Amino acid sequence: MTATKTAPAPVDSPRRAGLSAALTKGQGLAGVLLIAVIALLGVFAGLLTSYDPLTQIPGANLLGPGAEHWLGTDHLNRDVAARVLAGIRIDLLIVLIAVPIGAVIGSVVGLLATVNPWADVAVQRAFDLILAFPALIFAIALAAITGPGWHAVVIVIVATEIPLFGRQIRTAVLAVREQPFVEASEVIGADTWWTLRKHVLPNVLEPLGVQFALSLSMAVFIEGAMSFIGIGVRPPQPSLGALIGESIANLDANPWMAIGPLTVVAGLTLGFLLIAQALGRARRTA
Repeated sequence: MTATKTAPAPVDSPRRAGLSAALTKGQGLAGVLLIAVIALLGVFAGLLTSYDPLTQIPGANLLGPGAEHWLGTDHLNRDVAARVLAGIRIDLLIVLIAVPIGAVIGSVVGLLATVNPWADVAVQRAFDLILAFPALIFAIALAAITGPGWHAVVIVIVATEIPLFGRQIRTAVLAVREQPFVEASEVIGADTWWTLRKHVLPNVLEPLGVQFALSLSMAVFIEGAMSFIGIGVRPPQPSLGALIGESIANLDANPWMAIGPLTVVAGLTLGFLLIAQALGRARRTA
């Protein structure tokens, strides 16, 4: 009997349906709606405001909120609402590029490392080394080498996510490959790569979904922190963290310079966290 005739592990349809349903009610639905509303605000920013986020408006220095300027203006006469909406696009673009890259690299490395014990030990020690440095310390060191900018934010997020996804998939693989259906495929002659592809990988994707949502939440925080201290997205391009940093010296004149971007950062972080909690609860109860 050849390996290609081995039937794949049965798909647990009720469990998959339960994970999907977790995003249509309760915390999951609240998180999805929160992220969707914020994302739509960024996508349709051009329709929501007539001001360019980089254009200085004559005679509009540190104005308070009003019908003309929803969140007022900043110290350089720019519309704060327009800059917050533009910052949403930049932040989401960064996290939606960096987190998937880190997830793919970490998952592939973690998966391949389980094939060989020596490779597994080497990879785990490399993960320990990466995790030994807090994200902001690593960000400062990287910015000193490459210079600040959006590229530094992407590299830091990717580097932070690689060991998280690598260890997540390693733990899941070690648990799944002890299951009877995996042992049965090996007994009848299936090779390691076929077993990983057909049996192991489909059964470890669920925990990776929870980690992905958590990582998106953490990536929003990392971008905000890096831009806040001046080593992330560079002015005049608006990012939510940079907008909060710019507001510090002018809070007495227009506190909405900080309240606007802080609300969005909190909304994004909370939304992704609610999704992760809903998926995690669905996994435990499935």
